[in-house]
Amino acid sequence: MLVSGHDLLALKAVLEQTAGTGIKVCTHGELLPAHGYPKLKQTYPHLYGHYGTAWQNQTHEFERFPGAIAMTTNCLMPPHESYKDKVFTLGPVGYPSLRHISIHDISPVIQKALELPGFTEASEQKTVTTGFARNAVLGVADDVINAVKQGDIRHFFLVGGCDGAKPGRNYYSDLVAQMPNDCVVLTLGCGKFRFFDQNLGDIGGIPRLIDIGQCNDAYSAIQIAVALAGAFKVNVNQLPLSMILSWYEQKAIAVLLTLLYLGIQNIRIGPTLPAFLTPNVVKLLSEKYHLQLITTPEQDLAVCLG
Repeated sequence: MLVSGHDLLALKAVLEQTAGTGIKVCTHGELLPAHGYPKLKQTYPHLYGHYGTAWQNQTHEFERFPGAIAMTTNCLMPPHESYKDKVFTLGPVGYPSLRHISIHDISPVIQKALELPGFTEASEQKTVTTGFARNAVLGVADDVINAVKQGDIRHFFLVGGCDGAKPGRNYYSDLVAQMPNDCVVLTLGCGKFRFFDQNLGDIGGIPRLIDIGQCNDAYSAIQIAVALAGAFKVNVNQLPLSMILSWYEQKAIAVLLTLLYLGIQNIRIGPTLPAFLTPNVVKLLSEKYHLQLITTPEQDLAVCLG
């Protein structure tokens, strides 16, 4: 069974009601952070893994998935006729041609899962690591600080935000792929699904790709930056840190305004400027905060790394 969306309580209900049925439960899309909660995995060992990538790819990923699909709060794409009979909606999510079920009784989706064949042969498996919220990262802050002081870590990049199907968003995967081996990538939001499965290795045991979570975890990213600034006795804008955000007209608006309120400078956003930024506002933000649009991965890396 596949559970897609953001709703951890809905996932917990699915896991409770599928316990002992022989059904393996996989997460999809923004439910990836569920695997960062150790007690969830310990309590429900049939929480098997993560399947697929970002929300805008669900049409072909749902087509290939050989089981039932429960859709929680998420960006639901209009389902194709070829697979809509195996997709169910939960909670506030609904679609005219899909069957809506109660979170308290998911027996219809369980029945559908048992009817479908599931994976009948082994497929390629990859491992990704998630769960690096502020407490996890700050718990090893001394190691991170020492790695910077010793020159093992040259620069941090916060590459996060929203994702979509608009051309130009491959910039973010290209950017991460081209980063030097002495750079660390902090990421959050569904924009990370452009590169979340890249194997970047580590620097002295510190992962080079640190998945902080989803859009709502922007607070963790800010706290990590503030703590590092405090450790080095500088302000956030003096850290070897570049923020490169993928823009989409969603919660990214609140995140951007928060960063500007905190005085963060030199933020790069793309692939286009937010629609509500008039020429005069862009001029003000550019002059006061050095807000700028992304260019190419090569050019932006060269500027950020000096």
